Order: sequence, then structure tokens, then C-alpha cells
Amino acid sequence: MATVVTPRAHEHAERLERVWKARPGLLGWLTTTDHKRIGLLYFFTSLTFFGAGGVEALLLRTQLLGPNQRLLTPEAYDQIFTMHGITMIFLFVIPMTTGAFGNYLIPLMIGARDMAFPRLNAISYWIYLGSGLFLYAGLAGGHGPNAGWFDYVPLASKAYNPAINIDFYGYGLIFNGVSSTAGAINIIVTILKLRAPGMSLNRMPLFCFAFLAVAFSLLFALPSLSLATLFLELDRQLGFHFYDTTHGGSPLLWQNLFWIFGHPEVYIIILPAFGIATSIIPTFVHRRMVMFPLVALAELLVAFLGFGVWVHHMFAVGLATVTTVYFAAVSLIIVIPSAIQLFAWITTILAGTPDYKTPLLWIVGFIVFFLIGGLSGITVAAIPFDQQVNASYYIVAHFHFVIFGAAVFPILGGMYYWFPKVTGRMYHEAAGKLSFWLVFLGTWVTFFPMHIVGLEGMPRRIFTYPSYVGWTALNMLESVGSYLLGAGLLLVVVNLAVSLRRGAPASENPWNGETLEWATSSPPPPYNYAVIPTVSSAYPMWDREDREHDVARLERGEGVLARGHETPASTVQDAELDEVLAMPPHSLLPLLLGIVLALMFIMLLVHHYLIALGIVGVGALGLAAWHGKEPRGE
Repeated sequence: MATVVTPRAHEHAERLERVWKARPGLLGWLTTTDHKRIGLLYFFTSLTFFGAGGVEALLLRTQLLGPNQRLLTPEAYDQIFTMHGITMIFLFVIPMTTGAFGNYLIPLMIGARDMAFPRLNAISYWIYLGSGLFLYAGLAGGHGPNAGWFDYVPLASKAYNPAINIDFYGYGLIFNGVSSTAGAINIIVTILKLRAPGMSLNRMPLFCFAFLAVAFSLLFALPSLSLATLFLELDRQLGFHFYDTTHGGSPLLWQNLFWIFGHPEVYIIILPAFGIATSIIPTFVHRRMVMFPLVALAELLVAFLGFGVWVHHMFAVGLATVTTVYFAAVSLIIVIPSAIQLFAWITTILAGTPDYKTPLLWIVGFIVFFLIGGLSGITVAAIPFDQQVNASYYIVAHFHFVIFGAAVFPILGGMYYWFPKVTGRMYHEAAGKLSFWLVFLGTWVTFFPMHIVGLEGMPRRIFTYPSYVGWTALNMLESVGSYLLGAGLLLVVVNLAVSLRRGAPASENPWNGETLEWATSSPPPPYNYAVIPTVSSAYPMWDREDREHDVARLERGEGVLARGHETPASTVQDAELDEVLAMPPHSLLPLLLGIVLALMFIMLLVHHYLIALGIVGVGALGLAAWHGKEPRGE
């Protein structure tokens, strides 16, 4: 491993360094297929979009600070709250988790040298970046999406929204969906086929189970959203009538197609948080996770049941009672696998000896907010109650406790936890704890009063409100909380940015972490591991025999795979060595194909369909070149 300093080990490492070395400078980043570099590109891009979404949220809360505010015009408000939702879901949480955390950590956790499809990995990033810029170009030009992130028809139809605002939404989400689908396929194949020898499914990290569930959910949920937006664009551009009641269409078709994606999307967002929590908790409580097999099954079961609850967003549309009762029942049943994990996290903390450093604090905050958001979720599974609070600020409160409190808190905890591994530096612990408390208090003060104001009748998506309705004090409190929350998030960024330059040097495993990413240097070398690790338990870094065995194998030159860009493939169930795969090195094709796809969507937006067809032809030639070029080693 990276700690071995014998001459023979140095010889192997030097050869691997030559084989896997990235191109220098900007060209190296533009052509990279290294999963760690792509993970960093995802991280900084999604963090930038998170900043944009945060600014949008502060503008909304400032507008609602008091009655009859005029900071934003109604049209600007519509665009900003729509882009806030789109940004946080499609441009921040999913790419931050599957793109940044998944890309960087999964190969390291399973003992691989890269993702299964490195060039597909690269193009998924460039498509994601292109789709984000595409959507924000609309907002910058005053034509941002303006019908909410769920884009309900007929509000989004041509008759009521004739400008190109909704077309940015339709084409932008189809564009973005290509990236997420490619990333999901890559995660599935990587986890199932590139695990280190001995890492059978029952020894795989719980983090990987969570991301495997997320990837399958994305693969099955995204087609519904893409189909819905395709139908919408056919209605708007070519006069079809999928959602037009005057010609036999139905607006409920949009709601069904959207929420078939939209509620699994909630679990797509929350499952990576579960995976991060199950990585951080054992490390800082110094014991193995309670009920490991049940937690793994529960993560998969949450993803599966998530596809059976979408109609609980539609209890107020007049569906048959038998239909709504079924979906209400499933909405309650899905509490069971979530409760299994909640019980396991809390029991593991109580049964261990917790060290409340910054990463664990974020996970404790996550557990608190997940419990609150989960309990309010149970209330809206009750059909009569949901019909009363539907489209009120009560739903906004529930949604944000789940999406921000329960999904973003583990992301922030993960940033602190893996910061030493990625950078080779330690963060400032006192500043880290202060940032947690600011964000925790800001989250509580911002979102909890929304339950009350929602029960008092305040509708969601409201532009302003009169002074006599009695909502002023709570809205002012919520806005003050949002400023406190923003200050805490800013401190997170400042702490990590300063620590990147001034932090104390980090060792390979400063936390005594239990999973394989802590077996290599901080930051990891381009090839990840000098020798492909062997695994005999679910906690390989706490298994001394495994590590000593790998040191001996490196000295003998076994498992080094230094002939070229290579990584081993293993069998799906037992992770027995299957074959050695030649991996493609750096390539400019992913960037070029991403640009081609962006140009195609731009031409569709401006109705130049023949030019778009010609661009598709150029893309086909690029794909031919892609598949015609064989991977090479040195």
C-alpha cells in the first residue's frame, strides 16, 4: 500500500505513476477520465450552483420578510423560485452526491482504479455542466422557467405561457437527464463488477449499497420525466395535445408522469445521505454498524417502495378513493425501512463511544431533522389532512426538513469527513463546529415556523401577502433564520478553503476510518492503489491481517497490474477475480460530444430543427470515433 517504502515497492509505484499520470495544466482537466478529477469537477460545479440556489432562496425570503414587499416583480419571483427548486434538485443534490461523492469515493471504497466507463464518466460531467449553463442562460436573459420546478400544465402550456421560458425547462431537463442516466449506469456497473477480490456483496460498504439503490432509482425514474417533458415540448412546438383537454388530452397525465419520477426523486436525494451517515457513524463511535445486513436491505427497500407512493402528491385532484387509499398505505409502509435505519444509527451511537467531531455533529443534526421531516411526512400520508394542507407552507416545511435538513446535512458532514483524504490537509475543528451550529439553528428557525404559517392558511408559491392576515411575525422569523443559515454555509466554505492552504498535513487515515479509501495516501495517487487490495470483512481497515497481506503482495509484485491502464473485474456476487480490463486514458472526445449535444438543444430551442438534425449527424460521427479508438496503456 502507500505506506510501503521498500525499493521494490517504489519501483512498482513509479511505473504506475508513469502509466496513470494525467496531462498537465488546463488541457489535463478538459481531457481527464480520472474518476477523482471528474469527482472534483462535479464538486466545484455543483457547489457553485448551490451558491446560486442559496442566493435565490435569500431573495425569496427577503421578498417575504414583510407584507407587500416589492423587491422582486411577480415575473422575477416566479422565475427565481422555479430556478431555486430546479437548481437544488437537478444541479446540486444529485450531481453533488452521485457525481462528486460517488465518482470520487466508490472506486476507492471498492478497491478499483477507476469507474467502469471512464469516458462515459467524463461526458456525463460535460453534459451536466452544459445543461446547467443552458438553464441559467434562460434566467440571465429574463426567460427562466417560471411555472415551478414541477411545471404543472396547463400553466406551462403554450396557451398560458407562450414565451420560451418553459422550453428552457423542457429541453434543459431532458439534457440534464442524459447526464444522470449515464452516471447511474456507470455506478451500477462499477459497484457490481469492479469490487476488490474478496469484497462479496455482504462485505460491500453500506455507502455503496445506498449509491447502488440511488443509481437503479435514477435509471427507472428518469425516463418518466423525460417522456413528460418530451410530450410537453411536442404540445408546445408541434401542436400535439397530450395535455390539452379540448382535444382529448389530460393535465393529470403530466402529474402522473412527473410524480412517477418526482417521488422516487425524494429517495434519490435522501439515500446518498443514508450512505454517508453509515460511513461516518462507525468511524466516530468506534464500533461496527448495528444490524449491518438489515440496513443494507432497508436502503434497497426504500428505493423500491419509493416507486409506489407518487399519487400521495395528488390526493387533492379527485382520484377514486380506492386509489388514494392504496397510495396512502404505501406511504406509511415506507416508514418501516426508514425506521430500521434510524434505529440502527441511533443504537450504534449509543452503544459506541462517540467522539463528537464536526462530521458526526452533522450526522446527529441529520438524524434530528430526518425524524422531524419523517413525522410530518406521515401526517401528509393521511388523506383528509393532506387535502387540507396541500399547496400550503406546511408542505414547504416538510419538504425542506427532508431535502435540506436530512439530505444536505450529511453532504456537509461528508465534506468535512473526506476533506483530509481529498486534500491531504485537516480542517479547523472549532470553525467546523461553529458552522454546524449556525446551520442547525438557521435551519430550525427558517423551516419550523413554516408548519405553523401553513396551518394558518398561507399558500406556497405566494408572491406577497397583505398585513392583516397575521403571517408577518413568522415570515420575518423565517427570513432571519435564512440569513443565519446562509452565514453558517458561508463559514463551511471559508473553513475548507482556508484549510486547503493552511491546514495541518493529514495522514492516510486520520480518523481510523473503516473502509478502503483510507488505505491509500491523502490525496490518493492517480492509480489509487499500488496493489489491488484484498478484502475479508465489511470493515477492511479494521482488519489488520488484510492490510499485512496486501503489503506482502506488493513486495512480491502480485496484484500490481502495472503494464498499462488496467483494473481488475470481479464476479458480481462473490467478487472473485474475473478478468483484467484495459481502461481508456485521457480523451478530448467527451468534451467535444458534450458541446455537440449542447448545440443541438440550443438549435431546438430556437426552432432550427434542420440544423439540430445536422448536429446529430456530427455527434454520430463523434460516437463512431469514440468506439473506433481502442484503449491503450502507456
